[in-house]
Amino acid sequence: MNSYTVQIASQAHFDLAESICNEMAESAKARGTGIAKRTPDYLQEKMSEGKAIIATDDVTGEFVGFCYIETWQHGKFVANSGLIVKPSYRQYGVAKAVKSKAFDLSRSRFPDAKIIGITTSLAVMKINSDLGYEPTTFSELPVDDNFWKGCQSCVNYDILTRTERKICLCTGMIYDPNQASPQPESDDKWIFLKNLADFTQLKKIKEKLLMPFHKKGKSK
Repeated sequence: MNSYTVQIASQAHFDLAESICNEMAESAKARGTGIAKRTPDYLQEKMSEGKAIIATDDVTGEFVGFCYIETWQHGKFVANSGLIVKPSYRQYGVAKAVKSKAFDLSRSRFPDAKIIGITTSLAVMKINSDLGYEPTTFSELPVDDNFWKGCQSCVNYDILTRTERKICLCTGMIYDPNQASPQPESDDKWIFLKNLADFTQLKKIKEKLLMPFHKKGKSK
């Protein structure tokens, strides 16, 4: 694997937007879940606004990781969205490096905003936890309909609508700058590794309760 550079994307990276979109679509297909559909034009808009993070191969110049930030409710919330890493670069810390850079960018540009995310990925939960996110209920996330439109292409969207946006297979996470002051080591706090088994079990329970029931075909 070649070395890579993580930086704020710019117009110099416009020609990579299409390959990023293609990788996002292939990744969603492989996982069997939907994602908010992005277009090269939309990603280029984020790049031109200085609201995207990109990791590029130092030798080939190809993209190896990407993420962008979106704001909701007049900057009250910030989401780090569209995280993607090329398969050949996974397990090398690219996702964590890109997410960390996006987190720093969010804190710099929107210091008073709550940084949020929803995910079914335990790996992403671990990264978020390391950055200071904590699990939250969906009621603490934006009420803006446009925020939830990103879920419409997911195969589990019916669960979200059936529960009136109260619960889904995803776990909501939030970083609140007003509650992020350092705490003494003796204070109780949520530690991801300690609760990993609990979240794995919770995910299984939610799948059993919320996923549609399909009858098995009768054997002949």
